[in-house]
Amino acid sequence: MPRITDSVTTADGSCPVSLHTPDGDGPWPGIVMYPDAGGVRPTFRAMADKLAEHGYAVLVPDVYYRDGDWAPFSMATVFDDEAERTRLFAMMGKVTPDVMAADAAAFFDYLAARPEVRGDAFGTTGYCMGGRTSLTVAGLVPERVAAAMSFHGGGLVTDEPNSPHHLADRMRAAVYVGAAKNDRSFTVDDGEALDKALTAAGIEHTVEFYDAFHGFAVPDNGPYDEPAARRHWEAMQSFFGAHLG
Repeated sequence: MPRITDSVTTADGSCPVSLHTPDGDGPWPGIVMYPDAGGVRPTFRAMADKLAEHGYAVLVPDVYYRDGDWAPFSMATVFDDEAERTRLFAMMGKVTPDVMAADAAAFFDYLAARPEVRGDAFGTTGYCMGGRTSLTVAGLVPERVAAAMSFHGGGLVTDEPNSPHHLADRMRAAVYVGAAKNDRSFTVDDGEALDKALTAAGIEHTVEFYDAFHGFAVPDNGPYDEPAARRHWEAMQSFFGAHLG
């Protein structure tokens, strides 16, 4: 599976990325895959390879590039280690909605200029924090996003003005949300609020809860759930196939 390592120039510096494409001749529709709070690591590069197999050019950005050459987190222990948890939350806090939007515009420009990629509207998908980023970008950079997906994404319904559900009336993308059960970061009530906002905005969408816990789709997460992960791959293949062509 072809994979290149590159960097994208943004307003704040240079963001390392990897671009994953199918074998054979392109161009292909482009998708940005946003990692969970643990950031880019081998698991997400392998996931991007798998998504690329279905006929997409998949960009995986290092959303923590503002922290320079940051030390990787252990997803098995990060939330139980006070120092590591503090470091993680400090890095997460820098990835604000404005930062998400500015970076995404640079990522989309990069994809549009690549010979492997076709079109000027793209897909986004993400996990945990990345799921929130995916939907936030669909609301803040709406002309560039044709299809947006979120898996066990948290913070999709908050009191903040740039909460994804408050951005629904700006979106042009079709939206799919695959939520986790018993997830305090996205509850059943949150799902109803998001569904209501997307419906009122006339957005084609699906919001559904998987019978699995937060982290179910990412292989190096403790709650990884193989049947739920398989279902999420099937959902991505179907959803992006319908909306990206």
